[in-house]
Amino acid sequence: MSSQHILLAIMVTAIWGFNFVVIHWGLGDMPPLLLSAMRFLVAAIPAVFFVKRPNISWGMLTAITFFHVSQFNLLFFGMSAGLSAGIASVVIQLQAFFTVLLAAILLGEKPRGRQIAGMALAFAGMIIIALSKSGSGTLLGLGLTIFGGLSWAITNIFMKRAGSIDMFALLIWVAALGALPMFGVSMLVEGPDQVVTALANLSWSGGASIAFMAYGATIFGFGVWGLLLHHYQAVRVASFSLLVPVFGMASAALLLAERFSTDKMIAALLVLAGLYLVVVHKSAAQVHTKKRV
Repeated sequence: MSSQHILLAIMVTAIWGFNFVVIHWGLGDMPPLLLSAMRFLVAAIPAVFFVKRPNISWGMLTAITFFHVSQFNLLFFGMSAGLSAGIASVVIQLQAFFTVLLAAILLGEKPRGRQIAGMALAFAGMIIIALSKSGSGTLLGLGLTIFGGLSWAITNIFMKRAGSIDMFALLIWVAALGALPMFGVSMLVEGPDQVVTALANLSWSGGASIAFMAYGATIFGFGVWGLLLHHYQAVRVASFSLLVPVFGMASAALLLAERFSTDKMIAALLVLAGLYLVVVHKSAAQVHTKKRV
């Protein structure tokens, strides 16, 4: 990769890591479902009027939309329930391990020994976080965020079955299709009074949080990610995702004064080590195989 593209990849992972702090700030202004709806609405408009619908069936698009939206709803609920921004940035990365498991079950892709070892390390980290008494999150928040990672993994499987598609166009249309139903769900679950009050009293920091999630993390982030995937092998680009929880934990420590106890640092390192074994070593093996062919 060129030095400019490496810097862009690092910039995107920094934005995605910092986004967990932004979500924390946004949840201070509005309930999780409404925040999710606003994030999708702002991301979709006005881009949806200029981006052609991706070349997949409406059924596939609906399925991807449902699980992608569920991913963010569960993450937002998990953080709202008490899981800290830094730990959430680590836990959500379980999506990589769930993807390997689902691919083995549904697509017949047998995991390698290193991938199995990586998953074992990651789940050991999750157990440490769950048993921790240092209070950086609740079991409910942890559980919801883990299921958020599972929803992300299911989205990955559907996207793989969809074949080669325009990723940026897909994200814009998913945001457009998910926004209005999410407002309806928010009205039903969180109540009209809470929704109206939150929107009427939206602070500048809350508005900035929504704008950052929509335009920074989604439009810019995935736009650049798609550009990199167009120029390089997916396995090389995907390896940079290892930096997301690193930036997430660093941002939470600097901006939210989030303190990480020794047990949680060990847990985070176990998850990162597991992610390394699943992503990096898998990637290297695939690239080596392609070179031989």
